[in-house]
Amino acid sequence: MTRWQRLFPFLQWPRPDAALLRGEALAGLTVGLMVIPQGVAYAALAGMPLITGIYAALLPALIAVLFSASPRLAVGPTALTCLLVSASLTPLATPGSAEWVQLAMWLALLSGALQVLLGAVRFGWLLNLVNSPVLMAFTQAAAVLILASQVPALTGFRSWHAIAEGAGWHAPGLGFGLAALAALVAARRLRPGLPSVLAVVLISAGISHAIGFEAGGGAVIGALPQGLPALYLPAWPGWDRFSALLLPTLMITLVSFLETASSAKVDNGRRGVRWDQDQDLIGQGLAKLASGLTGAMPTSSSFSRSALNLYAGARTGWATVFSVAVVLIALLVAMPLLYHVPLAVLAAIVVLPIWGLLQPRSFTRLWRLSRVEAVIAASTFVITLLAAPRLYWGVLAGVVMALSHFLYLRLHPRIIEVGLHPDGSLRDRHLWELPPLSPKLYALRMDAALDFATASGFERAIAEHLQAHPDTEGVMLIAHPINWIDATGAEAFGRVREQLDDRRIHLHLVGIKLPVESVLRQAGHLGESERLHVYRTEGDALQALAEPG
Repeated sequence: MTRWQRLFPFLQWPRPDAALLRGEALAGLTVGLMVIPQGVAYAALAGMPLITGIYAALLPALIAVLFSASPRLAVGPTALTCLLVSASLTPLATPGSAEWVQLAMWLALLSGALQVLLGAVRFGWLLNLVNSPVLMAFTQAAAVLILASQVPALTGFRSWHAIAEGAGWHAPGLGFGLAALAALVAARRLRPGLPSVLAVVLISAGISHAIGFEAGGGAVIGALPQGLPALYLPAWPGWDRFSALLLPTLMITLVSFLETASSAKVDNGRRGVRWDQDQDLIGQGLAKLASGLTGAMPTSSSFSRSALNLYAGARTGWATVFSVAVVLIALLVAMPLLYHVPLAVLAAIVVLPIWGLLQPRSFTRLWRLSRVEAVIAASTFVITLLAAPRLYWGVLAGVVMALSHFLYLRLHPRIIEVGLHPDGSLRDRHLWELPPLSPKLYALRMDAALDFATASGFERAIAEHLQAHPDTEGVMLIAHPINWIDATGAEAFGRVREQLDDRRIHLHLVGIKLPVESVLRQAGHLGESERLHVYRTEGDALQALAEPG
């Protein structure tokens, strides 16, 4: 790969021919027809003007495919990112207001700039701070909140307050919502590759216009502006509001890129290539910047549209170029067709993909694997729901709990006394009820690095055994699991060596790795001594113990 190809990933695309372009055009048409109604629905979820959902699927999608390492991902508005936008801005402004839109643009610009910076300095590894259980729990809690936000529109009410009072119910709206949901479910099961979302939207618009749904009090999309979005730089929000956007920016950056990761790993796995997460950070960040500068909200990779792109046969980024062309044509000529679409139909479009995120069995499966992680996941789920609209507290709490658990495990390494199993391997002596390898010998194995986190446990294990068994004549350290040692670990090893020498106890080192051995020799802790014995393999050590004398 050349330097220019690394800087501009689209230069790696294959040279198009007629056959390739036909297939890419079909895939692009399929995704483009789906993203138009979805974009409008997700803009409503974010509290943004509905047209901004289509803006977010235009220039951002094109920028993302040109500069990302995963060219078959469908970038644009997504339900989870839009929910985070709405939740972040609820305490700061009125949904749909000019101030709300400007703050949403700032979220897109800030999160985009942060992603570009992280990608440029190769910090994609920060994704590992959020483990799978925390992400699963947060996603499911967010799905519950998204579904709850769509219930009023889906059932013909204008708000939960109206539902509580039983006022303002609109029966035709309920009919449109349920019929659209049933049609989308049936289409997904029978013909998942068809643009069923657009078909449902257009059919519902025709029926709504024919029966005078709007005149009868039904809520519809209404007039949407035609034409291309203008480049626009939002006004400075002031330091108070800017500081209030920083934590939501971190959360949107993290969650939206984790959405990207879930799709990118599938895409790159099918292509048989290594995922370049740093380049995708740059591409997704540039897409967010483009979205913010065209008056829209933060974007992300849509798992459902990316899956549809692959299902429709997309092979390169040309498919996204065609889908952007479809969105462009729709912006120029097709906006009047969406005027009469009932908002209940938009609610159904949001509900269907989100419903699939609810997987309560994930918690039970996790409980069987790790009860601690299951508790962390359940806590993340509950905190996310209780903290709404400040959803980021759920993820932050989950990350803190997961990191605390990780640190606890690192500070309490697994140290066992080994014995010779009948199958010839060295195993936990107490678990398998095995005799000692040799009388008055303490044979231990530490399944961790010997560093600042584990050094204290290592010293404590040996000291406690020597205190309980003062007649010990030898300590054998099975060292092959120790693949790293730092200065603290080397100092701890040196203190153990001195303690054993003072008591004239022999130290047997088995299978020590070269990097660890090099550090210990440089520290002067492996000097020649009649009480230091080094063996390359466990077999060598067992043979030496079996020899008389």
